[in-house]
Parts: sequence; structure tokens; C-alpha cells
Amino acid sequence: MPDGKKYDRILDALQQLLEDRTIQNISVSDIAKKAGIGKGSIYYYFSSKEAILDELIKRNYEQPLKTAKNLAVQTEISPFIRMAMILQACRNSSAAFLNQSNTASAAGANAQDTAFLHLKYMNHLISELKPSLTEIIRQGIASGDIHFEYPAALAEIVLIVLAVKLNNTFLSATAEDSEETIRGLVVLLENGTGIPHGTLNYLNLPTIDP
Repeated sequence: MPDGKKYDRILDALQQLLEDRTIQNISVSDIAKKAGIGKGSIYYYFSSKEAILDELIKRNYEQPLKTAKNLAVQTEISPFIRMAMILQACRNSSAAFLNQSNTASAAGANAQDTAFLHLKYMNHLISELKPSLTEIIRQGIASGDIHFEYPAALAEIVLIVLAVKLNNTFLSATAEDSEETIRGLVVLLENGTGIPHGTLNYLNLPTIDP
């Protein structure tokens, strides 16, 4: 039976190594040494260094994403409030990720390395939040509060725009440019789905600087 403590030690080791080294300069042997276990033991839990990184990203953002998923079943709460809470979870996890990746950048991570981390983060964030946001939008459609034919597509569009713009690293845009894009998204949502004007104003908060 897998040892949960040893599993966490492996993730902790990679987290610590990322504080002052780039991904490319970290090997499975380095992780094993940092964790205080044999290299062979690593492969009992993970197939590769990338698999360890995937699980580390999942662990780091597990709580906000879990909170977001729980909101999908709380139908007694307005769909707009639940959408707001889920999208705020997106904002919070973006901030948490940026804090961690900034440490790696300060340690000398190159642009390719940083982009790789951000891509994996955004893929995880969007794939995990999309089902919950889709269900809430679907419930809003059923109740007549939202008018749109493609709830899953709408959820994905919103999450992609927010994930890219909130971390503000993939595109060479100023904070003002990113804020304008989000304001445009809000207008599109209000005009295209019948969401009451002002409901999504919380999205107009200043974007997070990398």
C-alpha cells in the first residue's frame, strides 16, 4: 500500500527545489535526495518528473478548486453569486501560482521554463473549474436567469480569458490592457446572456501583476 507521507515528501521536495532552481535543472535523483528516499522509490509513486509536477500543481490549488466544485450543488444560492465565487477562486489561485513562479523567476528561471509552468497551471485550472462553472450556468439557464445555448462553451471561454489575463504573463500587455479586456468580457456576458448589468462588476478588480 502506498505510503502517503512518502508521497507528500516527494511533492515537498520538488516544491523546495523549485524555490531556487529551474525545472530543467532538477532531476528525479535531485528530488529523491531532497526527499531522503531512494530514486527507485520515486517511480513507485510517479512515472516521471513531469508527473510529480502535475501532482504538485494539483495539491497547491486543491482547496480553492474544491470550494468551487462544492458551489455547483448549492442551488439555493443565486447562480450569479456562485459564478462570482468560482471566478474569485480563479483569481485567488492565479495569485498563489504567481507568487510561487515569481520565486522561481528570481532564481533564474528562463522564459521557456516559466511558460511551461504557466501552461500546466492554466490547463489544470481550466479543466478543473469548467465542469462546475458549466453546471452553474446550466442551472441559470434552466431557471431563466441566463439566456445562452452553450453552457460548456461559455464556461470555457470565460475561464480561458480569465486564466490568461489574470496572470498576465503570456501576452505582453499592460495591467490597463488586461483590465480593458476583462471589462469587454463583462459587457459581452451581460449583453449576450442576459446577466443583469453590474452583476459581474467584481471581475473589474485590478489584474494581478506578474
